[in-house]
Amino acid sequence: MNLFQNAKFFTTVNHLKDLPDTPAEIAFVGRSNAGKSSAINTLTNHVRLAYVSKTPGRTQHINFFELSNGSFMVDLPGYGYAQVPEAIRTHWVKLLGDYLQQRRQLIGLVLIMDARHPLKELDLRMLDFFHITGRPVHILLSKADKLSKNEQIKTLGSVKKSLKPYMTRQRISVQLFSSLKKQGIEEVNQVVGAWFATHQEEMDNLNIGNPENSESL
Repeated sequence: MNLFQNAKFFTTVNHLKDLPDTPAEIAFVGRSNAGKSSAINTLTNHVRLAYVSKTPGRTQHINFFELSNGSFMVDLPGYGYAQVPEAIRTHWVKLLGDYLQQRRQLIGLVLIMDARHPLKELDLRMLDFFHITGRPVHILLSKADKLSKNEQIKTLGSVKKSLKPYMTRQRISVQLFSSLKKQGIEEVNQVVGAWFATHQEEMDNLNIGNPENSESL
């Protein structure tokens, strides 16, 4: 089952106070121009669900999309590049940081990296920043079609090896992904589906003891 298949735009917010009340969320984040919007459009089988621009850094707000299981996918602003005034950039950084570390409904992070240039300094900073939440991270090595099959295998192995120190402290998984070739869609669904299933089980167990329990930011 493709959780993303019938995703629908729900809302966009620019301040934490405007975040919607949702049961559970997964968030997509990555360096500007890493292929995040294209990955979202490929997963949802929707050409223009997430805005794709030749100019990096055009996702400027937090965009929410409702999934077929009633949960939500969140498209976060890209980091590392944006031709915008410093005041706006500062606002993005705070908005992104506060959301990632404070949002209780966030159950996992999908981190997009260009397979040709993985594990840049800002990517590693994101892992450092997010690990205190205790939530899992799934890395998509996007644009894998730009590499030969042999290069793909080597890159995947090299990234996993480099991430070993991080994997001792947080749950991290990695895969190759190509929007152009529709490569890796099923694997993303399996990982994210497991996150939602685990979360639902935890909530069911929690609600047995307290039926009135609910979560919010």
